Amino acid sequence: MASASQHFDTLCIHAGQQPDPLSGAVMTPVYFTSTYLQEGLGKHKGFEYARTRNPTRDAVQGNLAALEGGKQAIAFASGLAATQAILELLDGGDHLVLGNNVYGGTFRLVDKIMARFGIVYTQVDTSDLAALKAAITPKTKLVMLETPTNPMLGLSDIAAVRTVVKEAAPNAILAVDNTFATPFNQQPLSLGADLVFHSTTKYLNGHSDSIGGVVVTNNDDLAAKLAFIQNAAGAILSPMESFLILRGTKTLHLRMARHNESALKIARWLEARTDLTAVYYPGLESHPQHELANRQMKGFSGIVSFDTGDTEKTRRVAERFKIFALAESLGGVESLVCHPASMTHGSVPAADRAKLGLTDSLLRLSVGVEAAEDLIADLEHALKA
Repeated sequence: MASASQHFDTLCIHAGQQPDPLSGAVMTPVYFTSTYLQEGLGKHKGFEYARTRNPTRDAVQGNLAALEGGKQAIAFASGLAATQAILELLDGGDHLVLGNNVYGGTFRLVDKIMARFGIVYTQVDTSDLAALKAAITPKTKLVMLETPTNPMLGLSDIAAVRTVVKEAAPNAILAVDNTFATPFNQQPLSLGADLVFHSTTKYLNGHSDSIGGVVVTNNDDLAAKLAFIQNAAGAILSPMESFLILRGTKTLHLRMARHNESALKIARWLEARTDLTAVYYPGLESHPQHELANRQMKGFSGIVSFDTGDTEKTRRVAERFKIFALAESLGGVESLVCHPASMTHGSVPAADRAKLGLTDSLLRLSVGVEAAEDLIADLEHALKA
């Protein structure tokens, strides 16, 4: 049985899990059941109905909580289901401060769904502490941000943001999307976040065969509220998805080391070219927040974005790859290339994308675990377009 004092690598493999008490199976079984036998009225083994609890889901929640250095995790049917549960901690009339470069689906959820129920929001560059402070009002109950951001890879100083939020709105919740960094590279709870959340679909699962989300916290009250919301609304992670994520986290430490290494090599190779207008990667010394990245992160993860400066050229490049697959999502063992303006951020107004520098000529790479030399050769081939 894993303990919190053990190294991250060990927690990846053992946290939240123990051999099955019935058979001794080392791998956590997939409990395909909707209900459980009760020995008598009010007498059961902690399991009554599978929407509320499932042993496979319990295991993955214990695993992910340990990896983020948290006490409790609540696993959801998708990353957006996890995000919605956090937003449902708010009441009508409450104010949300939202990072100005969050995932397009997060923006859509806030702008098109939650705003209909009276949630008021302000988008702000959360790396600008003065702007963040100015955006907070007496009604601010939640500050939600991503770091690194998608796809521009901007950073926010989580500890500094925490200080600003707690001084300006002591009761506000700070929630950090850690999907891009993963707990291997960054642990927001240790930097002052109240909640950390993920699309487990990405690096935590790591094999592009599962959809899920998770929220992790050290706050018992917030954990209880989120568990209530999940049970009431029903957006649970299925037993099979739970099993697949557990399978994925067993190699998280190995995969992330390769993602980090290869992405840095590719970012430096791209930066050395003269036919691109911009390369975005926190591990580059040219990144404006490189010092913060070194201070806040163990590694810089596997996402690299670059701009060709020409929309038509970008289209041709995107269609010429042999190894990189043109597809949405990220964080799998296979390398992907995405066109954010038409894919992940298609729901973000064009004017807002322009303010962020998210142009129609930008491509985002999810660098997999193939040989970096082969990926560079594939980029060389595509850029000849």
